[in-house]
Amino acid sequence: KDVLLPERLQRTMARQAEAEREKRAKIIHAEGEKLAAEALSDAADRLAQSPNSLQLRYLQTLVEVSSEQNSTILAIPLDIINQTAQALRGNLNGGKQ
Repeated sequence: KDVLLPERLQRTMARQAEAEREKRAKIIHAEGEKLAAEALSDAADRLAQSPNSLQLRYLQTLVEVSSEQNSTILAIPLDIINQTAQALRGNLNGGKQ
């Protein structure tokens, strides 16, 4: 024997099911974001330990960007970038490094 649910109850159940699907999707998305952040943090730590690796990554990025059409590239040596970053950190810390 078939049981017919009232239309209002059907709509309520459908909204609840949709809310559960959205909840699961948000959790999956958040877990992906967390994994990506952890991977980026790990990569940054590794690059920070090896200046040569950082230089190679910088050059690789320049190659990738230059392969795009209509690109203008202004290559700034990493030592200048590092000196500027240190100076900015010093200014932000009240001159303390």
